Amino acid sequence: MHSFGHRANAVATFAVTILAAICFAASFSDNFNTPTPTASVKILNLNWFQKEANGNDEVSMTLNISADLSSLFTWNTKQVFVFVAAEYETPQNALNQVSLWDGIIPAKEHAKFLIHTTNKYRFIDQGSNLKGKEFNLTMHWHIMPKTGKMFADKIVMTGYRLPELYR
Repeated sequence: MHSFGHRANAVATFAVTILAAICFAASFSDNFNTPTPTASVKILNLNWFQKEANGNDEVSMTLNISADLSSLFTWNTKQVFVFVAAEYETPQNALNQVSLWDGIIPAKEHAKFLIHTTNKYRFIDQGSNLKGKEFNLTMHWHIMPKTGKMFADKIVMTGYRLPELYR
C-alpha cells in the first residue's frame, strides 16, 4: 500500500503535467490568430521647434492618435503595451527612435481609442539634425500573453517633415 506522501506526490505530478499541457496549448493557439490592427497618427499642431541652450533640437507637438487594436486580443492575451515613436535618420545613426507616447491596454474593451494629446516624452535630438528632417511616426505594440512568448509588431506612417526654421 502506498503512503499518503506517495499518493500526494502522484496527484501533484499529474496536476502539474496537465497544467503544463494546457499552457502549451494556450500558447500554441496564438499562432493561428491573424490580427488586423489599424492605426493613424495626425500631427495637429507643432507647439514649438527650438534649439536648446546646449545645442540640441527640441520639438513639441499635439497629436491625434487613433487605433483599433482589438484584433490583437485572444483568450491568452493579458495586456498590450503600445507606443508611438518618431523615427528618422541622421549622419551619425541610421535609425533614431524617440518615444512620444505610450500606454497599456488591459482588455479588449479598451483596444479601440482616440487620444488627443501632446507628446508625453520630449522629442529631442542630440545636435541640430531636425531642421527640415523627414520622419516617420510608428505605432509599436507588444502583446503580453498569459502564457507563452511575447509578440511585437508595428504600423509605420510616413510622410512627416519638420520645418526648416525654428519657431
